[in-house]
Amino acid sequence: MHTDILTPKDLFQKDVRYTIPPFQRPYVWTKGQQWEPLWEDVRSVAENYLENLERVGNDEVKAEELTGPHFLGAVVLQQVPTATKNIDQREVIDGQQRVTTLQLFLDAIQQVCEELDLKMAAKRLAKLVKNDEDIIGDDKLHVFKLWPTRSDREAFRHAMDNQLSPDSFRDTRIVKAHEFFQRQVREWLKDTSRTTEQRIDALEAAATSMLQLVVIDLGTQDDPNRIFETLNARGTQLLQSDLIKNFVLSREGDQKSDIWGNLDDSWWREEVRQGRLNRPRLDMLLNYWLGMRTGEEVSHSKVFADFQDYVKAQEVRAVMATVKRDLATYRDYETSRGRSPEEKAFYYHMDVMQAGVITPVLLLLLSAEEGKRIRAFNALESFLVRRMICRQTTKDYNRLILDLANRLRESGLVEANKITADFLKGQEANSRKWPTDQAVADALESSPLYWLLTRGRLRLVLEGVERHLRSSGKAEQPDVPRNLTIEHLMPVGWRREEWTLPDGVDAELAIHQRNTLIHTIGNLTLATQRLNSSMSNASWESKREELKEHSVLLLNNELTSQPSWDEEAIRLRSRRLANIVCKVWPGPDAAVWQETT
Repeated sequence: MHTDILTPKDLFQKDVRYTIPPFQRPYVWTKGQQWEPLWEDVRSVAENYLENLERVGNDEVKAEELTGPHFLGAVVLQQVPTATKNIDQREVIDGQQRVTTLQLFLDAIQQVCEELDLKMAAKRLAKLVKNDEDIIGDDKLHVFKLWPTRSDREAFRHAMDNQLSPDSFRDTRIVKAHEFFQRQVREWLKDTSRTTEQRIDALEAAATSMLQLVVIDLGTQDDPNRIFETLNARGTQLLQSDLIKNFVLSREGDQKSDIWGNLDDSWWREEVRQGRLNRPRLDMLLNYWLGMRTGEEVSHSKVFADFQDYVKAQEVRAVMATVKRDLATYRDYETSRGRSPEEKAFYYHMDVMQAGVITPVLLLLLSAEEGKRIRAFNALESFLVRRMICRQTTKDYNRLILDLANRLRESGLVEANKITADFLKGQEANSRKWPTDQAVADALESSPLYWLLTRGRLRLVLEGVERHLRSSGKAEQPDVPRNLTIEHLMPVGWRREEWTLPDGVDAELAIHQRNTLIHTIGNLTLATQRLNSSMSNASWESKREELKEHSVLLLNNELTSQPSWDEEAIRLRSRRLANIVCKVWPGPDAAVWQETT
């Protein structure tokens, strides 16, 4: 068995025949699930390549290096004994859908090149889908690099042969896929920002040389069923962590070794959210761990490839010892066993904000002394919450966190809290700036946060205010109840007979201003679902009595003595809450960040 990372060009440029065994299912991939994502990936790589090409003065080699590869998945092949005079043959044991789609895609680009009379590109691409006729002779069945299952063969032949019409097979997925890719290529080439030749060269480079597959090539004596079972976890999708495990064990040479530890148990395979994707927890953590260790962004599809690069000059057992130690510490943290109350609150807040992007730094900070670790967490949380309130971009967070991880690694964790705070305070770019008290106050007083933030994130802010009000130690219950609902004090469905408009103001303007103001934080509070429902669109007098009788929140205490509720009362309360928010999450100029003990 031989494992390698190959591009489509590596896989298809030699004269070879890949056959799909009869026990494999026919072609089943679809537009929404597979064709469109593949096209979007290749299109994105091609466009990045064009940008990099311009940046490096049309140096194609440097442009490819800057763009980097895109990982597509794994393919398992098995050698088939052939006579010396015949071309090599492999059976596709696993990954037949992927290989078939790549062949259809490459041929679609090739046919568009022929249509546009781009002869050299068409010839190069033809060599990746068809074998040399001088070698195959009269055996026309061996002309294609790939030969699918019996039910797909005629549709495949009519899609791939430029001289045959696919009309009789237009209802097959094979032909539909081929025509989908042709349409996408033609449409993409219509962009006039660069010449057609430049764009087709970029697309060819992306599709042939900047996609990568893990190719496992079995010898004639290897048991394909056993390999298939091992690598596919009995029918489930091949994971990045599975590929890493296989690589580690093959490097170690002892299949009974404890080098992988307990990383196979079910907790590591549970699906968790990473950005827009749901991924197994181990894949997600290995992704972030590599980012933390290398200081570079690691694509979720390149974790295995980047792991291989990382351990190239290292002893695998030592690397895995570090992986297991760091991930075990993280597991203790996430499952509460290793967390203090402050860390539990931090974890809850990061979960609500879906701030998994901080995990590379989190993995580092978990090794710091507890007090300094918690103060570093506080700085991170303040930075993120303030930017959230001010509705500032998150697009540079990946790079920001990796830069912070690099700083912490270089400086050590003895002063992790000060390093973290100083680093965040020192950011000047708008995409990285830590908002001041004034910026937070302005956002809280004027922004309709009820519409701008998710309910969970808005509740997090109001819970922070309540937690601060209880922090004197005099409250019977210091913990803030969770899962409360957000209530509008002046209701969204206010009625003029109960909620009169201000005097001396144009009615239309007053209504517009009110309808914006009622969604600011000054008009929002927390209540149980039942209390919220009972108050609904009631008058202020009725709401005030309900809060007085049923609410135990200090957030609502001052409201019970408020004689009326209008625009001015909302603005005043927004200012008071803004002042508290700035204490709960101190800004970059706060003295607390100068503390070193």
